[in-house]
Amino acid sequence: MAPLPRTGPRHTVTAAPCAPSWPSRTRRAAGRTAAAALSVALLTLALQPVPAGASGPGGFEERVLFKAGQGEGDTERDYACFRIPALVTTARGALLAFAEGRRHNCGDATDIDLVLKRSTDGGRTWGPLRVVDEGGGDTHGNPAPVVDRRTGRIVLATTHNAGRPDAGNCDVPCDRTPHVQYSDDDGTTWSRPHDITREIRPRGWNSWYATGPGHGIQLAHGPHRGRLVVGVNAESHNGTRVTSDHAALALSDDGGAHWRLGAVDTQRIARDGTYRQMPSELTLAERSDGAIHVNGREQGGTDLGNRTVAVSRDGGDTFDGPFQAVPDLYAPMVQGSVVPLRDGRWLLSAPADPDRRRTMTIRSSYDQGRTWESVGRGRRVTADWSGYSDMAVLSPGTAGLLYEAGKADAHDEIRFARFTEGWLGPRRGPDPTTPDRAPGAWGATVLGGARPVVGRFGGALSFDGTDDAVRLPYRRELPLGERDFTATLWFRAPATARGEQPLLWMGGVGGAPQVSLRSDARGVTGSLTAITGPGPARSVTARAVGAYEDGTWHFVALRRGAGRLTLTVDGASTEVAGVRGSVSRTSTFGVHVGQRPDGRGFFSGDLDEVRVYGRGLSDAELTRLHGSNDGVSPRALRLWLPLDGVSPPPRPFP
Repeated sequence: MAPLPRTGPRHTVTAAPCAPSWPSRTRRAAGRTAAAALSVALLTLALQPVPAGASGPGGFEERVLFKAGQGEGDTERDYACFRIPALVTTARGALLAFAEGRRHNCGDATDIDLVLKRSTDGGRTWGPLRVVDEGGGDTHGNPAPVVDRRTGRIVLATTHNAGRPDAGNCDVPCDRTPHVQYSDDDGTTWSRPHDITREIRPRGWNSWYATGPGHGIQLAHGPHRGRLVVGVNAESHNGTRVTSDHAALALSDDGGAHWRLGAVDTQRIARDGTYRQMPSELTLAERSDGAIHVNGREQGGTDLGNRTVAVSRDGGDTFDGPFQAVPDLYAPMVQGSVVPLRDGRWLLSAPADPDRRRTMTIRSSYDQGRTWESVGRGRRVTADWSGYSDMAVLSPGTAGLLYEAGKADAHDEIRFARFTEGWLGPRRGPDPTTPDRAPGAWGATVLGGARPVVGRFGGALSFDGTDDAVRLPYRRELPLGERDFTATLWFRAPATARGEQPLLWMGGVGGAPQVSLRSDARGVTGSLTAITGPGPARSVTARAVGAYEDGTWHFVALRRGAGRLTLTVDGASTEVAGVRGSVSRTSTFGVHVGQRPDGRGFFSGDLDEVRVYGRGLSDAELTRLHGSNDGVSPRALRLWLPLDGVSPPPRPFP
């Protein structure tokens, strides 16, 4: 039955009759007849198209789809904020865009309706906003739609909890209940939500529970084909504190009428608040062999990385093993989406800035999610603030992206973009490389167009300050953890250099664990950010004041040892008290030469002989290294980039 309209005009959705296998949740009785009559009248209006938004050349077009205070009549003005997008293409080719309509503020536990816009022409035009599940003062959200392509039924999983009038979070423990509803007419009308707590929320999952958000999948291969699969995550509470996190798959073998819990990965939370990882907000895709790739957000665990992955090879009944973090898959802590564009190319949508929610980027995988191309090879959608996203395939070679974005805040609006594989571009061949002479290492990638020049010792590389950089592929020997270390390099920067000049960056960026060396017109800065136990992270900085951007070579060393951080420039040292803890934990991890990890700063000048040792070198060793580029055993080297030249890449991929 349609939800009661609020004061003023409102587009509503007609409720489809409930099938016998779907018990109905009791709703308010008053006004049902009036609401049903109103919904019939408004259905005709809902089918009228909204003009398409701006389009760009080259197979990409975009428009704002949900924005507070804008829309037809007063409907969208009922909402202070829209968040949490979800997107599916129906069996008949309609496109359904779901979102949370947050009534009074942008809080996660406010009065929230589940709303929908529908397109019948691949996202070029859209019908007006309609309410699928009215909160009525409570929180009804976390949309996770999934299409049964055998019957055409669209099943929508959501999560409900008691709402609050302010923008605060749900109290912990937060009693949240999963629900499902469905549409048998291509998303035009919907059944009432039905509580399935007994089916897929174990009694001990009593602190937090969430479906999706983002689309689920229907299996197309193997003995379980036809099965519907949706990701969920939850937490347990012992009356005093949260004790564990659960990432799981919910399964239905009868088109969504009944559900059960399948694969579960439980991560224990220690008494001090630390945990290995917290997989959540799962996005799913099926490989050609029937295995389910599960890609999720990782929320602040001790494992390295903000994205985490698991695989199920038995139709979602179990995981092959625990979730594993992906250290160098750059993204902030945020929900993302995976979709197979075709068998040979999968897509991942997520912000690319490892520190903050901005720079929405589409990255490709050519091995069905086992590896992903780097940020630099992805296709940027926007440099604006951007957050949650979902994708759907619209037609062969064309995809749709529904994502949070804004010029000032990622919560400003929800945009819809449609793009072609031609806009994404073909698979690129390998980049040029420069050797890494550390034991067991392989070549580092040369980005932009860094060119060889005469160096302090042999050759060096010159960087243009625009897009030139060197990036090391991840290997487990690179993170420095809690150990002592020494980083050394030679740099030559012109007096015309402007702003911060990133020399070497290891780890994350912003407030994440990291080690960095930078220069500017006032001197050279060495920084360290470390975390121990549950945190928070703490930072320490050593600075050598001087006019080092003078067109001549300077030797820089940053050492951690004996509880101190020492910065040495041309033999003169500055020492400050250090901080305990790991310099490579929790966040994404990368080693960048001549570039900030978030891509928002590049070095202008020349670099030579970049080295990192897994111990603190002595003053005598530094003196020898400074004078002769030798005299230190290479056994402790974690990386050694002579930067003597650039090797051309091998032939491109066929």
